[in-house]
Amino acid sequence: MIWKVGNVLGYKEEYLFWEIVRLLSVQYDYRMITVTENHEEIWLESEKNTDFPVIRLIRHDLDWANWLKRDIDRTLKNGEQVRKKLYKKPMSILSIYVSKFAPVDDFEFSAQPAMLQKTKVNTFIFASESFQTSKQNLEATLKTPLSISVPEDEEIDEGQVLELKKVAISASVKKAKAEQKVFQQAKPFFTYILIAIQVAVFILMGFSGGSTDSRTLIEFGAKYSPYILQGEWWRFFTPMVVHIGFIHLLMNTFSLYLIGAEVERIYGNARFLFIYIFAGFAGTLGSFIMTPNLSAGASGAIFGCFGALLYFGMVYPKLFMRTMGSTVILLIVINLVYGFTVSGIDNAGHIGGLIGGFLAAGVVHLPKTQKVLRQMAFLVGTAVLTYFLLQFGYTHQKNDDETMAMLAQDYIEDGEEAKAEEMLADYVEDNSDAPISHFILGNLSFDNEEFEDARHYFEKAIEQNSKLHEAHYNLALAYAKLNLMDEAKEQAQKAVELAPKEKSYKELLEELE
Repeated sequence: MIWKVGNVLGYKEEYLFWEIVRLLSVQYDYRMITVTENHEEIWLESEKNTDFPVIRLIRHDLDWANWLKRDIDRTLKNGEQVRKKLYKKPMSILSIYVSKFAPVDDFEFSAQPAMLQKTKVNTFIFASESFQTSKQNLEATLKTPLSISVPEDEEIDEGQVLELKKVAISASVKKAKAEQKVFQQAKPFFTYILIAIQVAVFILMGFSGGSTDSRTLIEFGAKYSPYILQGEWWRFFTPMVVHIGFIHLLMNTFSLYLIGAEVERIYGNARFLFIYIFAGFAGTLGSFIMTPNLSAGASGAIFGCFGALLYFGMVYPKLFMRTMGSTVILLIVINLVYGFTVSGIDNAGHIGGLIGGFLAAGVVHLPKTQKVLRQMAFLVGTAVLTYFLLQFGYTHQKNDDETMAMLAQDYIEDGEEAKAEEMLADYVEDNSDAPISHFILGNLSFDNEEFEDARHYFEKAIEQNSKLHEAHYNLALAYAKLNLMDEAKEQAQKAVELAPKEKSYKELLEELE
């Protein structure tokens, strides 16, 4: 009989415990992150409450303060583990003890927050025997009204407690299922289409001269700034399906299969396709701004997928860090560091793609949710940024000596020497620092037996870049044609000093001597 009375009296605290769990889960968007096997300790987490993003509830009848002190220490250690996993920044925990009475001895120490590294635990004792006072104090702590109601002892039975427990757990399960749906908006479709396209292009390139041949790469749409300057704007998009060598294709295809498929599941098919294409364009634009060199590959678009995941992390920061955040951030850092330390990698394209993917994700946002003002801000900002970067890129490349020299060389290879000469002559007239362009003009003049003009251009090239050993060598040839043997010998000597391994330079110097 005594056991029954004690059991009945315990139902009130059990009911109160689950009522608080239910209220926090249903009305205040907390979700369960940890539940002990006996269901007497529950950890809840919220993305909206900044004061107490984590609440820990424990059902325990407090007797002596020593137990409370030990439990606070245990909560601190567990809380620090939760913080490292979910937040990575300072975190406050509210630890609520649901008990019939407060401890019988001195427990004033619990009024002060306990600290461990970046975790702070605030202790709150909800004593059922002083229900109204405890309720008011908890409302003041959480800074929000709480509609907690608990029947009298004699009105509570085990069935009511179990029903309330079922409702509380069910609310948290629904939240967990809703989170899972965020990662299952669509099945990958365009990911596989894009993989098939880049594999097919690679095979065709193999039949047309090989994927490492510069001419073949250019023919299949690789990024080549001189041709973009001539109006081939589509080269901002085509490089994402062109790859240089089998290893390059293999790595990007594997990355697209893993990262692209995940982004397509989260954003849906159409949104993913927009993100991927815009990120590929942004990656090419970044490369176009920074270098005129030939480049290709899906890396920029794949980095755009990382950017889209970062945007997802901005919308769902806790969910992001709890599921994939650390891995995504680590992969971005590793790939960028690798790109900066290994030659031959177009990191400008990677960074451009990363930013482009983030911006594109902000424009389309996530499925089944709308943030009209934010999306409009992203759309306008992205459009303005793209316009100015394109303007800057075209202006920068048109004023780039190396780019103009590459374009002139292409004209020369196509037998259009006059066009190359006219273009370079106009360019050097407006640019005081163009050693390579002057050098090519010198070569064209020399081939036309205009040795005085050749001399002038080679001298200008050396004046602007004294280490251009080819210009010293060719100037020596021009001087020789003009019967300026001492000057020719001097220039040949300088060419040998700058490039001692060049046999032709040594042979010319020996002839002049």
